[in-house]
Amino acid sequence: MPKASSSEAAAEQRDEAAAKRNGRLDLFKFTPFRLNRLAAEVSSALSVEYAARYGLDIPEWRVLATLGFRHDACSAQYIAQCTRTHKSTISRAVTSLMKRQIVERVENADDRREFRLRLTRKGAQLYEELIPRLLRKEQEILSCLSAQERRDFAKLLGKIEDSLDLVQDSEAADAKEAY
Repeated sequence: MPKASSSEAAAEQRDEAAAKRNGRLDLFKFTPFRLNRLAAEVSSALSVEYAARYGLDIPEWRVLATLGFRHDACSAQYIAQCTRTHKSTISRAVTSLMKRQIVERVENADDRREFRLRLTRKGAQLYEELIPRLLRKEQEILSCLSAQERRDFAKLLGKIEDSLDLVQDSEAADAKEAY
């Protein structure tokens, strides 16, 4: 990544000093706010691909996506942790997807009191149909960045995820049974 110019660094320092003097936080320069807003907007843009055509809402998509990338069934708690979605929201999404026969419960072989979740054949077909559409939408969203900027962006996101001790790939998530 190119280093910030001295004029950019000076402007950042002026902005920080002004915020301290005013005792106000400019939300539009506050990274957590910007990331949250960006995530919500990207999520909304992707939902266009699965809402109207497939009748899925965002929590239902998160359940479908999590079960789709896994090789084995998993708990609703895992999905909630993986997607950072409240467990009651995931529970409602699972119930809806079960009614539509997209998700099914299976007994946990290690603990017969616990049920795990997996995609039905219908759910797996839906997942496979959606993936190319969502990958195209992702490329559309990122098209404002050059190839190098996309690589840099992915690397920077990885650094932030690493600093927060977040799992960054499917194999590690499967092995850890948590995100």
